[in-house]
Amino acid sequence: MNDRVNSDTTTSRKILRPRRLALLGTVAALGVAVLAASPGYSPFGMTSLVTPAHAAETAASTPPGFGDLVAKVKPAVISVRVKIDRDNDKSAMLQQNRMDSDEDSSPLDQFSREFGFRFPEGRNGGMNGMPRQRHQVITGEGSGFFISPDGYAVTNNHVVDHAESVQVTMDDGTTYTAKVVGTDPKTDLALIKVDGKKDFPFVKFAEQKPRIGDWVVAVGNPFGLGGTVTAGIVSASGRDIGNGPYDDFIQIDAPINKGNSGGPAFDMNGNVIGVNTAIFSPSGGSVGIGFDIPATTAKLVVAQLKDKGAVIRGWLGVQVQPVTAEIADSLGLKEARGAIVDNPQDGSPAAKAGIAAGDVITAVNGTAIKDSRDLARTIATLAPGTSVKLDVYRNGTSKTMTLALGELPNEKQAQGGKADEGKAQPGTPRLGLSLAPAAEVQGAGQKGVVVTEVDPQGPAAQRGIQTGDVILNVGGKAVANVGEVRAELAQAKSSGKNSVLLQVKNAEATRFVAVPLA
Repeated sequence: MNDRVNSDTTTSRKILRPRRLALLGTVAALGVAVLAASPGYSPFGMTSLVTPAHAAETAASTPPGFGDLVAKVKPAVISVRVKIDRDNDKSAMLQQNRMDSDEDSSPLDQFSREFGFRFPEGRNGGMNGMPRQRHQVITGEGSGFFISPDGYAVTNNHVVDHAESVQVTMDDGTTYTAKVVGTDPKTDLALIKVDGKKDFPFVKFAEQKPRIGDWVVAVGNPFGLGGTVTAGIVSASGRDIGNGPYDDFIQIDAPINKGNSGGPAFDMNGNVIGVNTAIFSPSGGSVGIGFDIPATTAKLVVAQLKDKGAVIRGWLGVQVQPVTAEIADSLGLKEARGAIVDNPQDGSPAAKAGIAAGDVITAVNGTAIKDSRDLARTIATLAPGTSVKLDVYRNGTSKTMTLALGELPNEKQAQGGKADEGKAQPGTPRLGLSLAPAAEVQGAGQKGVVVTEVDPQGPAAQRGIQTGDVILNVGGKAVANVGEVRAELAQAKSSGKNSVLLQVKNAEATRFVAVPLA
């Protein structure tokens, strides 16, 4: 099976479960105690390479144990147990997109094995081979941590998603009932609350991002083994694992497993640097690659969940994609940075401000934008109604545009006979496409040219252009027929460009594609 990024508990991404529990024996390393009467003495008659001065230096550089840190933060970490009523229509969604290697197993068996849920009727949901009971209750476990003495705690959205009841267990074994205050699926964070006390142990979020190589300690409830502590280092930052538009994960190598979801990762000062969320694993267990939601993100999300029960994000209203080296070359940009606008959505703040397809947004309020993800995260941190200044590159020149952000809707997505390229003039680049005016092809609309056939060996096919796609413009110029396409290709070639930028629309979205000029 292929390796993939998996969420470590009740997520829709598959975890490949190990078929048995591997027991790791402890091997004691036997060494020789060297009693030195003088520096460098060795009982074997050789000079020791480890002098007392070197030994002292090594001891001084060895990191201390984590006992004091763990004693300080562990009481604030909780195990989170949920119950999900499968008769609830929403909970049925949890079974979608889940697969298992056993072809003859039912969805409920797959659900049980992959995510550790327990069924009241037994493993197969029935007794002695009898049919399953109609009413099913699923239980699952994750982790969390208190962030205030009055009982507010953070966990993952996928831990409490669709939960009928939530129960938390503290490090001393005390159990409480919790309620879900709010969730944010886009960042996979949730805020829960335990009422009735004002003196819960709690921890704080770190004020600064950790450095790569810094120590990190994870505490959680892996495989139901509450209060488990693991340690490692920060391996990387800014990871995009395809979880959503705001991916900015911290990668750690402190072992986290199924059940660690929602638990904290601490720095050496006892502050939370991230929320354990996902693992990369071919087996379902830790292979030393885990992903945490950064504290900077969690703080902003949790504050809104506490105040409003939901996260309200700013909305620009554009579909964007990264500026690749080929796109930068076709536009005359010196660097492959920024986000190119595929399509401004009708009635959006961007459309009202005059932002057009093909514009490259290079900065927001004077801060440079690295790519499309960076733009999405930056805009999402701003409140609706905020006035922002966008640096926009258009047709070889830069300009600054000011607009007021809207409120991000729940969901918004743009929608969207044979003719040949014919005989081109000598020297005109060929893309490997057969085209026809869109107005002449039923259902293609009135703008652009329709791709009626694709040469699988041509440059356009290599860039993902398919039959049925509609090319709206070439090199920044709108096209309506094959002749206009040829003219723009020839113009791009004569200008010394190595690739040409096409605006392409299909049923799902509008995007820009940089195609090499063959």
